[in-house]
Amino acid sequence: MSIIKYLILGIIQGLTEPLPISSSGHIFLFKTLFNTNLFNSLNFEIIANFGSFIAILIIFWQDIMTLIKSFFTYLFHKEKRKDNIVNFKYCWYIVISTIPVGIIGLIFKERLENLYTIKGLAWAFLITALMLFIVKNIKGEKTDQDLTLKDAIIIGLFQAVTIVPGISRSGTVLVACLLCKLTKETALKYTFILYFPVSIATMLLGVKDFLATPDLTSMLLPYSVGMIAAGIVTYLSYKWLSNIVKKGKLWKFSIYCLVLAIFIFIYFR
Repeated sequence: MSIIKYLILGIIQGLTEPLPISSSGHIFLFKTLFNTNLFNSLNFEIIANFGSFIAILIIFWQDIMTLIKSFFTYLFHKEKRKDNIVNFKYCWYIVISTIPVGIIGLIFKERLENLYTIKGLAWAFLITALMLFIVKNIKGEKTDQDLTLKDAIIIGLFQAVTIVPGISRSGTVLVACLLCKLTKETALKYTFILYFPVSIATMLLGVKDFLATPDLTSMLLPYSVGMIAAGIVTYLSYKWLSNIVKKGKLWKFSIYCLVLAIFIFIYFR
């Protein structure tokens, strides 16, 4: 039963992590609906996130390697700087876009649990629905080489808002990218490259607690099953999202979030 439960959790994590519908919000909703303490395990949250991290790393491996190579080539080979300036700036824009959420995360780390309320979750889903609908007809033309410092700052400020439970990180960042007039493909790439520093920081902050778990050995199998499930489903889920975004159908998720918010308001009235 433990393996089955963590398999289900891994699937939920994998399905909701890339999609603009908030994985943390769905976990909290599931926990509240079924009145279970199963989701209280921060350790599994770290493990499941790692599964999603590996899946997205596989998808963007070539992009990441290109960015890293260009960054250090620019630093140490003056004669090649002109050819690598775009990727060098791109790397710094990622850093700049990460700073706001990092600062807010550190400030409110101890208070995050208090932000979780079921009615607050419903309002967060409504906000996500509204944001996704607003960009319904926006068509951008800016590619990687057209990104600016202003874009990085705006996207970073939007991402900082996602510390509120129920507001999707991927959805909010995608909306910010589209509002900055990035093309759909460029917006997708920036959104998920930006996922890596946030995800790495989250996992590093939880490593100490994870290693201190007294029953860690007995949980290795169910945790592993959940992690693998999260990774596989994340990979498939991203591919689905990619097709939807490229077809300009991102607004369909706004309907889902709206219906979910209405359900919460009615069910928990």
